[in-house]
Amino acid sequence: GDDIDLKPHSVRSKIRARIFFSYTSNQISCGQREIIRFLVQHKMVDVIVTTAGGIEEDIIKCFEPTFMGDFKLKGRELRKKGINRIGNLLVPNMNYCKFEDWIVPLIEQMHDEQDEKLSNWAKQMAASDGANDDDSEARAPKNFAVTPSAFIKRIGLEINNEESVLYWAAKNDIPIFCPALTDGSIGDMIFFHSYKRPGFIVDIARDIRNINDLAVQSHATGQIIIGGGLVKHHVCNANLMRNGADFSVYINTGQEFDGSDSGASPDEAVSWGKIRITAEPVKVCAEATIVLPLIVSQTFAKDVKAWKEELDGCVCWLSDDDDLEDSEEKKKE
Repeated sequence: GDDIDLKPHSVRSKIRARIFFSYTSNQISCGQREIIRFLVQHKMVDVIVTTAGGIEEDIIKCFEPTFMGDFKLKGRELRKKGINRIGNLLVPNMNYCKFEDWIVPLIEQMHDEQDEKLSNWAKQMAASDGANDDDSEARAPKNFAVTPSAFIKRIGLEINNEESVLYWAAKNDIPIFCPALTDGSIGDMIFFHSYKRPGFIVDIARDIRNINDLAVQSHATGQIIIGGGLVKHHVCNANLMRNGADFSVYINTGQEFDGSDSGASPDEAVSWGKIRITAEPVKVCAEATIVLPLIVSQTFAKDVKAWKEELDGCVCWLSDDDDLEDSEEKKKE
């Protein structure tokens, strides 16, 4: 399409950055979950990336609470009592049992839906007798397998609990990407399910296209990244596809001396093209549970009503169907 800088001011003023928000699972395990839920509930972020723990801990808290403990509690004694430690937090085994009892039937149901799509395709193939292999009906359905993001959205819809981050993401159509979905209790349940009933497929390839397309189809992007590792790099790598994010904020305690991506500075990301050379990124070297509530209170949450009014009608990408110029003229009339 046309260069966005050549568009009229009435159009340019309605274009905003697409906000990529990522966080590690411990942010959901702790009290930060409520801060994250606030951002998602009020549609203040557009794309989310987290780990498997960031998915399942959110749902587990809908059933049972997590308890305060201590970093120095002995693992041997906790193990004997069926208690798992997350830093200074304690999660009884029973919490996971309730989660697993809830999600196993859901996996079974999604497997049924997958098999039904394949069965319908097989019936179409049999009816056509292979007469026209170029016919669209003679080809396997493209989307018969669920993606991790679709899997997560389904969880959010099924839990139907306003305390949940996943619930609000599903309700507000905010995609949650989790390339490491199997790295936790959900993966355990898929593993056990594969012995009981092989053949359930989770399509990670389609999700990498989905998140990269969201980055590419943005006139500007922002990154808010809490923690390091997978959640940090997955967002940065998506923005690499558009020659870097325009705005970036890191919040972590990682240090650069060990060469890890978790501790890598924003300037290192600039060298890879993950942050634009014209950007002014910031790294906040602090414990996130202390600083994120303060940052949110002075930015997103400072005046929610004014924020929503300012962004009303804004878009992140001008598609061929969008005509903001016409919509502005209609408002004047």
